[in-house]
Amino acid sequence: MKGQEWYQADDVAEEYDDKRFSQGGQLIDRREKEAVLEAISPLSDRNVLEIACGTGRFTVMLAERGADVVGLDISAAMLQRGRKKAKQAGVSDHLEFIRGDAGRLPFPDDHFDTVVAMRFFHLADDPAAFLSEMRRVSREQIVFDTFNRFSARSIYNWALPMGSRLYSKSEVAVLLAKNDLTLVDVEDDFLVPYGLYRSIPNALASPIRSIDRAVGEFPVTDHLASVSYWNTRVR
Repeated sequence: MKGQEWYQADDVAEEYDDKRFSQGGQLIDRREKEAVLEAISPLSDRNVLEIACGTGRFTVMLAERGADVVGLDISAAMLQRGRKKAKQAGVSDHLEFIRGDAGRLPFPDDHFDTVVAMRFFHLADDPAAFLSEMRRVSREQIVFDTFNRFSARSIYNWALPMGSRLYSKSEVAVLLAKNDLTLVDVEDDFLVPYGLYRSIPNALASPIRSIDRAVGEFPVTDHLASVSYWNTRVR
């Protein structure tokens, strides 16, 4: 995993949410949660694993909607913040946080209905192996996102502290085929890169987002989108 030491630092965990999901980053947070909910709802009594759960943005949200959730992450500091969120939301009885390696998931085969991995594939050293492990523990569905090779993200990708792996649609299609996954749906979004949204106030980011969404409705822009949200089924 790229940037493993950086990601596990206590100060990174402390500042993670504020740096990424304040100001215009709130729009990113909202869209990512929307993508996950659209893919896996209804959630009542659904057994879900989130890989690289971080501070529990998605795990807590899913537990609040009736799912039984396990959040796995390599960072003890991130998991601690997630546990605090779960306690504050009153969903600790539906949510368990476990420290572990996504490359060696500590669960038996076909253990979960759904496996979710958001903000993860761009860090994967061996995406095929990680997807294979996700496929092993899922009996129904895998949901994940990728950052796209032909997007504006490539312009500032070199500046990220941990690097970032970018994908083409054809690369992801090969990964799905190798792991016997059927594509249900893919949504492409954010022509304007995440970094710009996070650096400006919400009041300024909102009109930019409106233009971004309007232009993104044209199919020709799909390959220029920064991110793709993949909803797949186990064959």
